[in-house]
Amino acid sequence: MFESKYDVIVVGGGHAGAEAAAASANLGAKTLLVTMNLQTIGQMSCNPAMGGIAKGQIVREIDALGGYSGVVSDLTAIQFKMLNKSKGPAMWSPRVQSDRAQFALKWREMLEKTPNLDFYQDMVVGLIVKNNKIQGVKTGLGNNIFSKTVILTNGTFLNGLIHVGEKNFGGGRVGEKSSTGITSDLESYGFVSGRMKTGTPPRVDGRSLDYSVMEEQPGDEMPAKFSFLEEIKPLKDQTSCYITYTNSNVHDIMADSFDRSPMFNGKINSTGPRYCPSIEDKIHRFSEKDRHQIFVEPEGLNTVEVYVNGFSTSMPEDVQYSAIKKIPGFENVKFFRPGYAIEYDYFPPTQLTLTLETKIIENLFFAGQINGTTGYEEAAAQGLMAGINAAAKVFSKDSLVLTRSEAYIGVLIDDLITKGTEEPYRMFTSRAEYRTLLRQDNADIRLTEKSFNIGLASKNRFDRLQNKENKVKDYVEFFEKTSYELDEVNPILESVGYEAVPQKAKLAKMYARPNIKKDHMISLASVKDYIEKNSLDVEIIEQAEIQIKYRGYIEKEKNNADKLQRLEDIKIPKHFDYDSLASLSFEAKEKLNSIKPSTLSQASRISGINPSDISVLLVKMGR
Repeated sequence: MFESKYDVIVVGGGHAGAEAAAASANLGAKTLLVTMNLQTIGQMSCNPAMGGIAKGQIVREIDALGGYSGVVSDLTAIQFKMLNKSKGPAMWSPRVQSDRAQFALKWREMLEKTPNLDFYQDMVVGLIVKNNKIQGVKTGLGNNIFSKTVILTNGTFLNGLIHVGEKNFGGGRVGEKSSTGITSDLESYGFVSGRMKTGTPPRVDGRSLDYSVMEEQPGDEMPAKFSFLEEIKPLKDQTSCYITYTNSNVHDIMADSFDRSPMFNGKINSTGPRYCPSIEDKIHRFSEKDRHQIFVEPEGLNTVEVYVNGFSTSMPEDVQYSAIKKIPGFENVKFFRPGYAIEYDYFPPTQLTLTLETKIIENLFFAGQINGTTGYEEAAAQGLMAGINAAAKVFSKDSLVLTRSEAYIGVLIDDLITKGTEEPYRMFTSRAEYRTLLRQDNADIRLTEKSFNIGLASKNRFDRLQNKENKVKDYVEFFEKTSYELDEVNPILESVGYEAVPQKAKLAKMYARPNIKKDHMISLASVKDYIEKNSLDVEIIEQAEIQIKYRGYIEKEKNNADKLQRLEDIKIPKHFDYDSLASLSFEAKEKLNSIKPSTLSQASRISGINPSDISVLLVKMGR
């Protein structure tokens, strides 16, 4: 049945698996995607949305590298919002509300159109390993499928256990069975595993809700998009979401039944997501708050099903129902299905290298929630990088590792591998020390050329990038070289609280003022004329604005990143003997031997490693 050996086998068809399969196949590797259900490829298990704070930056990075998540999100969006627009551009984060059904369909369609990619529906129950090197996988139907590399993207399915009140049953998602066998197999090779939990809210009938008492949340008037590709167009027709709030009645009903909650009665001991707690957890931890936000999000254009964001719970169904009916607008609510919690196995990511290859078994890669992360975006990013690096291994090419100053993806993977995680990891802008450099608007400038050079990003994508860079450069130079007319600029300056200027100066000087926006500049005849003559789109106009207004901050951050890069450039040999260094503390030796950092910079970020330890390493390496 499987006569030839694959280059890459991807296990699991969620966000990580889908991106991994697409990346390796597009790089020319003969790839097989094995998943328990081919109908749920790219399924949104939780909220029907992509992007958000820091997560939107990741989706734009995936797109810049040639991944599919941005395109799929744009083509199946029902609402677009740029979050944090009131703050500086480093904080702007794109987000879409998605059509859940169309999202999964589009993912499958794009994967089926990808050359070098095969599909097979079965459960992988074990690995084929010889001399600590992966050889393939074993399936539940008794097939041995051989390959040069394997990427595990099992999500919440590894020994998944679903909890609804006092009831629990095996499953990786409601209505889908869990995956068994892989955890014990990996443990037999020396891997350490742990347990985590996550949860999801009830799904309800939108026809039973009273939206008139809720706050409407429409999309942006001028929506942008995730993908940098020209042929992908912004959303035209948008659907509104809504906000309502819990109250003391809701909290009392929940609190009276805490003893029936698996989270409080001891049935769940695993760690849940700190930044996306259940409603019962919020009521317990923040008892001083008299209300919590509830986001009412449609599941799609052709369904009445609604996702109740903010009401994630594992309480018994009767408690869920009684409590939710006390929320304004939910008085006559009808359930499609209750919320639930799910426990699953994960493998602490310190067992991986920065390429996401495992340290114990060669050519075996992990990506997604198996590494202790939470979120579609974090999973997709890992899948993309694992797919790239698995293909690189197959073709004996250099791996691709993004640094912390190059991408949020670099921050994500470095955090996981260097620091590990004991709770579901979620990306935030605060985790990135160079977030002024890592903006959503410049993801293509940062990453597309890297991807084009390894053969993933298309020529069309690279040519578009070069055109954009040239146009932005010329536009910025226009502002630096062109003087303004006093009769044009003084009314603008006075309208935003500045005094009139007595003499001419360059447009860039005026543009750099905090209260001067692009709309002010576009109103000037010379600027308007330049835009029309050069056919500049919104993307180029905004990019130039950021470069002019935030030049000082950007240059400062670049200088700081360059200093860090000097330590990144100092590589530590793979089999470096830390035990031979008498000056290193026992803790330092233990941590360094465990993590096996690839650079001096990575070593400096390991918890418990201090500057004196780095100095010792520098001396040892003759620096």
